[in-house]
Amino acid sequence: MKHEWRKHEKQYYIPQTTPEIVTIPTFKFLMIKGQGSPDSLEFQACIQVLYGIAYAIRMMPKKGIQLAGYYEYTVYPLEGIWDLTEQGRRSEILIKDELVYTLMIRQPDFVTETVVAKAIEIVRKKNDSQLLSHVSFETITEGECVQMLHVGSFEDEPKTMAIMKHFCEKQGVTIASLAHREIYVSDFRRVIPEKRKTVLRYILK
Repeated sequence: MKHEWRKHEKQYYIPQTTPEIVTIPTFKFLMIKGQGSPDSLEFQACIQVLYGIAYAIRMMPKKGIQLAGYYEYTVYPLEGIWDLTEQGRRSEILIKDELVYTLMIRQPDFVTETVVAKAIEIVRKKNDSQLLSHVSFETITEGECVQMLHVGSFEDEPKTMAIMKHFCEKQGVTIASLAHREIYVSDFRRVIPEKRKTVLRYILK
């Protein structure tokens, strides 16, 4: 049976539109770091590179490359950890060029560094982007977090974040860092802003 994250892992990817505390286990990710506006060409190129590798891994068995433990699955959604430079934090308004991001796509448990290296080799034959050398493969444990589903444009996210922070105050828990995770349940390149679904998540202390 094909593993589909929308059906089998709703607790991580399809949360409620009200805040909740969850414990996120250890997951594997393809990751790439950058700085600047999400409107930039480099940001878009980072997304293309990550998806290229992710789909190369999923298609390996169909190309005759056997992977131990492989099972059919839907490629996981794009995620991003967002923060600001020191200069960006001092500004009273959001300066997009001062954004610091880590883009990532979760990988199934059977994926290893060897598998990722092979996938990068496959992608490089079609797209010899310098960004390929900046992609890392890491294991992350977020642990206890507060999360909430945001429906709407990215510009309206501060309203949802304020709800989450108020919830934390009432629950007596503390957000560990102003850096937050976004999981793009909707493909923001194809869905109009008003209908975008994005998981917002903070790690708790």
